[in-house]
Amino acid sequence: MSKFEKVVKGSFYDISEKLHNDISNSAVSINLVDEARKEVNGCEMLVRVYDKYFMRNSSRASLTVVMISNKDNDEIYVSAIGSGGGTGVFLRLDWGAENNLVYLVEDSLANMGY
Repeated sequence: MSKFEKVVKGSFYDISEKLHNDISNSAVSINLVDEARKEVNGCEMLVRVYDKYFMRNSSRASLTVVMISNKDNDEIYVSAIGSGGGTGVFLRLDWGAENNLVYLVEDSLANMGY
C-alpha cells in the first residue's frame, strides 16, 4: 500500500476535475471504476476509485482518491491510496505499481501549485 495526503485551498470542483483529467490521461489502461459524492452540512466529499493494468507484472492496481472540503475555510483534504498490483501469495511484489498510481495525484497537485 502507498499513501499520500495533503490539505490544499481552492475550488473543490476545479481541483477534483483537474485531478480526474490528469489521472485519466496518464495511461490508456487506467479506468474510473466508480465515484461517490455527498454533501453534508456544508462539507463536500468525493471518493473516486480507479484501476490500472500493469503489463510489467500482469496485474491490476487500484487508486482510491478521497476529497473532503469545508466550505467555511476553502480547505480541501486530499488522500490518495494505491493498492493491489502485487504478484505472489506471500511476498506481494508490486514492482512500484502502488507508488506509481499515488504519484499521479501528488504530481497533479504539484502542477496546480500545491
